[in-house]
Amino acid sequence: MGKLNVLSVKNAKPGRHGDGGGLYLLVKPTGARSWLLRVRVRVGDHSRRRDIGLGSIAKLTLAEAREEAAKLLKHALNGRDPIAERDRRAFVPKTFREAAVATHAAKAEGWAIKTADAFLASMEEHAYPALGDLLVEHIDASDIARALKPIWTDKPAMAVKVRHRIGAVLSFSKASKWRTTDAPMRELGHLLSRQEAGGAMASMPYGDVPAFTASLEGLAPSSGRQALLFAIVTAARSGEVRKARWEQIDFDKRLWNRPADIMKGKVAHSVTLSEYAIGLLHRARGDRVAPTGFVFSSRSGTTPLSDMTLSKIMRDAELPYVPHGFRSSFRDWAAELMPTIPEAVAEAALAHTIPDKVVRAYKRTQLIELRRQLLEAWGIFLAGRSNVLPLWGASGAQKV
Repeated sequence: MGKLNVLSVKNAKPGRHGDGGGLYLLVKPTGARSWLLRVRVRVGDHSRRRDIGLGSIAKLTLAEAREEAAKLLKHALNGRDPIAERDRRAFVPKTFREAAVATHAAKAEGWAIKTADAFLASMEEHAYPALGDLLVEHIDASDIARALKPIWTDKPAMAVKVRHRIGAVLSFSKASKWRTTDAPMRELGHLLSRQEAGGAMASMPYGDVPAFTASLEGLAPSSGRQALLFAIVTAARSGEVRKARWEQIDFDKRLWNRPADIMKGKVAHSVTLSEYAIGLLHRARGDRVAPTGFVFSSRSGTTPLSDMTLSKIMRDAELPYVPHGFRSSFRDWAAELMPTIPEAVAEAALAHTIPDKVVRAYKRTQLIELRRQLLEAWGIFLAGRSNVLPLWGASGAQKV
């Protein structure tokens, strides 16, 4: 028989109150009450203590807490990990169709109406035929490739969007415990052919981007070329780059703090600045100590560059790509060449909405540091230097 009863649980003062068998009632100074199970779990030839939170008294009554504790203790006595067993019971099977609808419901509020409508429409037309009735837990790279193949070369721009949206659904499913593994997006490069250039958002293969940035570096500097290079190295949208202002740049913390009014999703977002990006900003700043206004301005110096300025650079180079496509180039590079960086980090670097559960899992400080590592590696890749950072002086001249 346990030491606690319903009345003692209700009236317990702040502190830890044992019921027996490793079950404790925790009462915080605020009055919040929750259950804790303390067990010893065998690891190899040794055992170690594990404290397992069971939930608040609003979630579990005393009787239910005892029942849950007994189940977990049994797993521990049988040599199993009680936390893994608890999480396994919490697993909820969902089909891809159900998960896509749930993803849309969770994220659509932060999207433009056009984006929200296009999300489900593209799933219905291009993803559901192959994936709709499959459990998200069972979907692997070959299933995703099978869904994308009908449009991969015929509709490359749409295929890229659908691929990213499928990844978003599977990542949301992982965070929601409908899936136990990360979205298998990295393996797709081995299963799908190289896309021909074409479509509204045609993207340059990431392997060709360093040569392109080098070609821009070799031309006479201009606001347009500097802006395009900055867009590439930060994986930013061209509109965000054209509206970048010097007061948004924090050189000390190496951050570009973008206000909500220049963001597509109308949510403020900070971009970590790599050595390459800092070098570009130094060159754009020149000899000015405390510049103001637009970072990349028109000839008048008082208005931002037009969108056509960046597009014209691509046309003048006789390339079948668009500036926005470099975001896809970055995303493909991250998926295929940075396997240790979680998918959510690359999505955050692109200012895509990610589930709050994922943000909490990595913590905001850890997420931004991982983004910093990712964009630093992207800058090194673009500079064509595999083992050293591109170092830039204040005047923009490269140090050697």
